Amino acid sequence: MIEGRLLKLSAFTLGCVLTVIATAQTYPTRPIRLVTATAAGSGSDVVARIISGKLTEALGRQIVVDNRAGVSGLLAAELVAKAAPDGYTLSMVTLTQLMATVLYQRYLPDKEFVPVARVGSTPFVIVASPALPVKSIPELIAYAKARPGQVLYASGGQGSTPHLCMEMFKSMTGVDIMHVPYKSSILAVTELGSGQVHVLCSAIPTLHATMQSAKARPLGVTSREPSKLAPGVPAIAATVPGFDMDGWYGIIAPLGTPKDIVTKLNGAFTQVLKTPEVQERLLGVGADVITSTPAEFGAFLKNETARWTKVMRDAGIKPQ
Repeated sequence: MIEGRLLKLSAFTLGCVLTVIATAQTYPTRPIRLVTATAAGSGSDVVARIISGKLTEALGRQIVVDNRAGVSGLLAAELVAKAAPDGYTLSMVTLTQLMATVLYQRYLPDKEFVPVARVGSTPFVIVASPALPVKSIPELIAYAKARPGQVLYASGGQGSTPHLCMEMFKSMTGVDIMHVPYKSSILAVTELGSGQVHVLCSAIPTLHATMQSAKARPLGVTSREPSKLAPGVPAIAATVPGFDMDGWYGIIAPLGTPKDIVTKLNGAFTQVLKTPEVQERLLGVGADVITSTPAEFGAFLKNETARWTKVMRDAGIKPQ
């Protein structure tokens, strides 16, 4: 009797394995949703749409970009976390979204999702409104120190990357500048262009059109060295030694997504990212291509989570 049960269990297990293999081989059979945690026109949305066009060709199924802005990225995180783990719902995760999950300790990318691939990176740039009479980081520091509490900096919300970027800038320079949070990075950029706020730290893709139309004056790039993605813009570290922060873009899937599907998706993303067309288009909006295995991206997420957990704890940043 026991042997019979074991045989039935073995047959059932084998059947499940064969079903998973068959599913991975035929995947995908319908459109795939790629969720972004920001509004249309934002950095991750731009990057997602550039990649999704070629990914549609590579996988033979439509990749639909689904913008779910709100609650500092937690709305999108919840949607993807609760989706079926079948490879048909993915998420474009960014440094900004990771920071929000660390802040609220909900939907942590390194624990509650499956890493698929890291796809790109971009430095941030501190920019000034044309209404502010400064043209460099040293001038901004001097201007702000002479007017404590009068310089306003915008962000896409409490605990967002622009927020922590400027808080790190405050801590390392000793300036007294005031935080004005907005519901999205796009709104923050718009208000900067109109002069309602004075300074902003944001990813290059979000600022690309604004900077080209001369509605924002770039002062310094957040990467340790000057970046080809921000030609002619000096590194903030040249004035503020040790200042270093790069943004990134990655793909995650619901926990439980089969390994074979994750492997297939990773291969498709890698294939797309190696095409000159995609590389050129991403470079044009301020993003560098990066490829990785799922394991490499998973290790990266763990390191980033630990790093920004410490930054927030040291700065005393808590949910409001």
